Amino acid sequence: MKKNNVFDCTIIELDRHHSDRKGNLSVVENGATLPFDVKRVYYLYDIPGGEGRGAHAHKELEQLIVAASGSFTVTLDDGFSKRSFFLNRPYQGLYVKPGMWRNLEDFSSGAVCMVLASDIYKPEDYIRNYNDFQEFRHSL
Repeated sequence: MKKNNVFDCTIIELDRHHSDRKGNLSVVENGATLPFDVKRVYYLYDIPGGEGRGAHAHKELEQLIVAASGSFTVTLDDGFSKRSFFLNRPYQGLYVKPGMWRNLEDFSSGAVCMVLASDIYKPEDYIRNYNDFQEFRHSL
């Protein structure tokens, strides 16, 4: 695995199509929009005020995190530097490379966080303890 850092993670603008009468449509297509093919999609919703999500890293998984509705903050940590992103536009997504500790917090009322992932759920890809994450990052 390449030793990515928080500055390798970036906001990706999604295709936007607008109709005055019918609203907006954003498109994500394998092989065109993202630097990975989507193998899993999930979303977080009804998050109580003041609660956070995430607090883990992935060894190999790539993700695009989108505020499908409302807003929230994603803080990425590469073991050396941290970088925060405020997501509040459904036509933008945060591309998260492997090896990033992530925390999602400050969810607005009614926020929906949609995540497009490069692989199916694999428990062995998760690092759920921050000290283990630091050891993993320093071993790269």
